[in-house]
Amino acid sequence: MDSTKLASKLRTNFRTYSMILALIFIWLLFGFLTDWIFFSPRNLSNLFRQMTIISFLAIGMVLVIVTGNGNIDLSVGSATGLTSAFAAYLQANIWPTVLPNLLHGVPETSIGMISTVLTVILTLIVGLLIGLWQGTLIARLEIPAFIVTLGGMLIFRGGVLGITQGKTIVPIEDSLRLIAQGYISKNIGLILALITVILIFYSTFNTRKMQRTYGFEVKPLLNDLLKAVFFSILILGYVLIMNDYRGIQNPVLLMAVVAVIFSYLTKNTRFGRYVYALGGNKEATRLSGVNIRKTFFRVFVLMGLLTGVAGIVLTGYVAAGTIGGGTGYELSAIASCVIGGTSLLGGEGTIIGALVGSLIMASLENGMSVMNMNIFWQYIIKGLVLIFAVYMDIASKKMKS
Repeated sequence: MDSTKLASKLRTNFRTYSMILALIFIWLLFGFLTDWIFFSPRNLSNLFRQMTIISFLAIGMVLVIVTGNGNIDLSVGSATGLTSAFAAYLQANIWPTVLPNLLHGVPETSIGMISTVLTVILTLIVGLLIGLWQGTLIARLEIPAFIVTLGGMLIFRGGVLGITQGKTIVPIEDSLRLIAQGYISKNIGLILALITVILIFYSTFNTRKMQRTYGFEVKPLLNDLLKAVFFSILILGYVLIMNDYRGIQNPVLLMAVVAVIFSYLTKNTRFGRYVYALGGNKEATRLSGVNIRKTFFRVFVLMGLLTGVAGIVLTGYVAAGTIGGGTGYELSAIASCVIGGTSLLGGEGTIIGALVGSLIMASLENGMSVMNMNIFWQYIIKGLVLIFAVYMDIASKKMKS
């Protein structure tokens, strides 16, 4: 590769490389400052668990921001707090009195499992209703997303206070806590890792085959093999490190499943193409026959559904419904997207990038906590990182142009 092509490749992938370098720098810095406690299997396990809730929100936020027109969802933190409080209220106040009367003779452990299943289903429905309501206001009534979600943030926060009555809601069933606090057995974790590696290589060769079939440019085989080997090493390394503690965390596996589903939606479906087209040029997309309102509606419905998922995991993580649940999550989700390469101008962003951005934000919080840094410094540093990430977005666009 000559110097011209190398320079062009660096400009094109400037944001990606800078993000990876930033993550490596942050990890090495915290490792050095904490006498390498940061890299202990236990702390890394906690780190990946901590990133999951924000990651669910960041995955949905990518779609919202990619649509362009300055769209963001300011309500996701309060919506997560509302769904979390709702789930806790069902577990602590509704099912203990309702289910024993309906299920005479059923063992208590089975009743607990049934209550968790019902709680998960109803909480997801609440999240879906939130998305339907906001999507209708934004897509059908054409109220700006900023105003709708700002109002939603206040409404949902009021809902949290109404459900909790200013008190922490407990207890929570063990089966619900396991969703956020449980681990997969080490042997199953290794099997899943090997299956994932096989799928990575299968997908690599299948993609190359499809590219040749439809006449697209096919990259050198070595490039694709190196990429597949790189991701395989990351996955196997992660599983081995987690197995050195207690195994793969349940919420991390759930996050991976959700990320794969949404990556497929964005890359391999008509809906995903429409979302990116909206961010690129809304008017041209409309003139090409795309139903813009329907696309916006679906984006906010999916965002609402993910707040339900985040609320369930949050309830299991803290084993309670709290007054401040979800506070500030919207800012962390937006920051994760921007740090991960999602452009606030729309039309650009990936699910994987959002996950890396979430990992960077979680690494900052985790590392500063391990160092016992004062909380006011933590807020200041995270704010500076967000500003720097936006600057990198602007700088990368200048380099490309």
